[in-house]
Amino acid sequence: MNEKLKQYDEKMKKAYDFLVSDLATIRAGRANPHVLDKIRVDYYGTPTPLSQVGNISVPEPRMLQISPWEKPLLKEIEKAILTSDVGITPTNDGSVIRLVFPELTEDRRKELAKDIKKKGEDGKVAIRNVRREGNDAIKKLGKEEMSEDEQKSLEEELQKITDSYIKEIDKTIDQKTQDILKV
Repeated sequence: MNEKLKQYDEKMKKAYDFLVSDLATIRAGRANPHVLDKIRVDYYGTPTPLSQVGNISVPEPRMLQISPWEKPLLKEIEKAILTSDVGITPTNDGSVIRLVFPELTEDRRKELAKDIKKKGEDGKVAIRNVRREGNDAIKKLGKEEMSEDEQKSLEEELQKITDSYIKEIDKTIDQKTQDILKV
């Protein structure tokens, strides 16, 4: 790959990685600790990621169990989960918090599938924006430092990189949608 295009490839990779991590937070009826990634717990006045104040385990396919490092954090963790958009009510037994994931209804599955497609489109837009930024830079350089053929060649290579990431996004979106729609 051309050195001039390396930075754009890295930006596209970051956009793709962000999409993948964002999709990991969507629950598919199975217990997935990543649905708690965005939750912050008030830990002595500091918003701290839930994974840093306790152990998150999956004792059963549709249950998450959170064991806080310190007992007084139970109430804070419970409050953080209730105020988040996870959509599950935690059960506190005095030593651990359990989250039981209900089976997804057909309507909820379809709603999640739409959400996944929207996130995929947002990811594609981010990658196309990087391509546009790259093409603008190539045109600017082209006027000063390179021939038209070199400019065309760089633009084509950038388009190939863009196409490969778009294809990856489509594959990832299809996979996640199938996971969600599978009963």
